[in-house]
Amino acid sequence: MVGVMISAAALIIVLSVYNGFEGLVLSLFNRFNPEILIVPSKGKTFHLDAFPVEKVQALDGILFLEPVLEENVLIRYKDRQSIVRMKGIESDYTAMNRLDTAVVQGSFILKEDRLNYAVLGYGVAYNLQTHLSDFQNPLHFYVPDKTKKLGGGLQNNFKTARLFPSGFFSLRQDYDEKYVFVPLDFARNLLENPNSVSSFEIGLISNYLPEDIKPILEEMLGNNFQVKTRKEQQSFLLKMMRSERWAIFMILGFILLIAAFNVIGSLSMLIIDKTKDIFTLHSLGASRRFILSIFAWEGLFISLAGGMFGLFVGGLIALLQQTYGFIGLGGGGNFVVDTYPVQINAIDFLLVMAIVLSTSIFSVIYPLFQLSQKIKQTRNNPKAIKNVFHS
Repeated sequence: MVGVMISAAALIIVLSVYNGFEGLVLSLFNRFNPEILIVPSKGKTFHLDAFPVEKVQALDGILFLEPVLEENVLIRYKDRQSIVRMKGIESDYTAMNRLDTAVVQGSFILKEDRLNYAVLGYGVAYNLQTHLSDFQNPLHFYVPDKTKKLGGGLQNNFKTARLFPSGFFSLRQDYDEKYVFVPLDFARNLLENPNSVSSFEIGLISNYLPEDIKPILEEMLGNNFQVKTRKEQQSFLLKMMRSERWAIFMILGFILLIAAFNVIGSLSMLIIDKTKDIFTLHSLGASRRFILSIFAWEGLFISLAGGMFGLFVGGLIALLQQTYGFIGLGGGGNFVVDTYPVQINAIDFLLVMAIVLSTSIFSVIYPLFQLSQKIKQTRNNPKAIKNVFHS
């Protein structure tokens, strides 16, 4: 019973931790990825005239509709250079996802009077060794000039523009080392796409769900656009995490199956120990089904009691960790969170209970089959009953 209890409790705790990490990863992406993203089905950009901006804004639940223009560019500061992802946005973009709260140095300012500024990821700033107080050395942005043919020197084949940085933001390492935010007008002029965008990012009113708005947008926009929810934007990462979660579930499930073999051994020893009682009941007229049911309920009680206690213990430990966070990650505070994230999910309890039931049935089949064969052999030979059971 204790073996089943520990295995069931371990399953609940590990699954709850995986739920917590999945929720943590999604929360980190929520700061950067919009609730709904609209991108063209073909190509990288599309013209604004091809998109029904007013109809989309008029939909119930739409709070923000932000145009975005993204492109890979070469950025240079003094003698250092790096290829980054330039993201052109409008000034009210931060009202949707509060990216301005992720600034670790400077301010999230893209425009001030007539001057344009850039907000760099902290990793980009570190790689370029950029300083906010350096007003003599701006950032140089380079993109291939579409109007010129190759030749006449590499410098002449690129279109360039300059910006000073206003701040550095920090979200996740892959974002910090990749993205640079610039004004949308600046990105359009640099890329020579005056009326084009690469996507629209949508923010919803709090009581509306992306899964409810998505089919309405798909019907309105047709096949020319793809509509992605926040989870679909990170589908590969979520699939990988869930695959790992199911792998751990299968491993611990096999451990629970091994615990069931202990139940098989315990039940077999119980049958041997109760041989005289079985003989007495059989001699008094007890049927084979009645005798088998005694040991069947015994085996099921051992497994189910252990499983129920395991669910209670595992759920209690997960709840305490979720509430108080008494088990830390270690590492001296270098992680996003200091303790193991935990999220209790009712479906996990149902899954663990299902596997406990399965192993319970498995654990009683073999001993009862052996007992049934012995009773069957002695049914037509009462004199051999005692010898069979004692053998």
